[in-house]
Amino acid sequence: MNKVNFPNTNGLDITMAGLVFFPQDFDESNTYPAIVISHPGGGVKEQTAGTYAEKLAENGFIALAYDASYQGESTGTPRQLENPHIRTEDVSAAIDYLTTLPYVDNNRIGAMGICAGAGYTANAAINDRRIKAVGTVSMVNIGQMFRNGWNNNVKDSDALPYLQAGSDSRTSDASGNATATMPMAPLKEEDAPNEELRQAWEYYHTDRAAYCTAPGFGTARSLTQLVSYDAFFKAEAFLTQPLLLVVGSNAGSKWMSDDLMARAASTDKAMHIIDGANHMDLYDGAGEIKNAISVLAPFFARTLG
Repeated sequence: MNKVNFPNTNGLDITMAGLVFFPQDFDESNTYPAIVISHPGGGVKEQTAGTYAEKLAENGFIALAYDASYQGESTGTPRQLENPHIRTEDVSAAIDYLTTLPYVDNNRIGAMGICAGAGYTANAAINDRRIKAVGTVSMVNIGQMFRNGWNNNVKDSDALPYLQAGSDSRTSDASGNATATMPMAPLKEEDAPNEELRQAWEYYHTDRAAYCTAPGFGTARSLTQLVSYDAFFKAEAFLTQPLLLVVGSNAGSKWMSDDLMARAASTDKAMHIIDGANHMDLYDGAGEIKNAISVLAPFFARTLG
């Protein structure tokens, strides 16, 4: 594994930080298929994205896990900005970097992500034809989540207060006040509304997976972009690449994977359901990750072969 830095080529004057994992017996004189792995909202490359990258490298791929712009070890201010349009572009910026590596086959690049990173990956694939195959794990369409709730029980119109809060936060930020923030997952155990989201708190804020560059909050100004964002916009026309969705049967977020499964134009698409697993189990559960990799690795081997 190599720690790397590369410029974000989208005109943001940002340097992105990544971890590149290599297959066993890697030979720099050969070319390999490569996969970009995007982390969840509030996460960083050293957490679940890095875990999946390492496992995919063990199966013969160059795998790049990276920190989103404004987050982790990537540069950019304000810190912890969660602008979904920029995060989508980050996927393509990571692919830009991969295409500069002589040992990456530019015609065999895939992309996958976990949680919001999976939604951003799907959106990137709609726009970027260099992505030849898409894999998702516990996918979240972050716009749907913010406007419709974790369990899809909130009407779009009821999310208007979030847009107002984001607008007010931008005014406050512009006035020179301390940057307004919001939790990306529960910041305290008692704030979690259910066991699944209690595990999200546990993952990000205890020894389970807490990491120094992942504070667990985002900028409140991001709400003005998040609430109206649709990671699956025009998927029914342009998401034609092979698609594999991995999701737990007990995940409250499963409805978003169901939505993309229905909307994607791809004729090569499948959903792999891990029985008994919730959303968070697929982040770091040894058995659940083994199960996910058992389908993701052959999927990418077939579609990037």
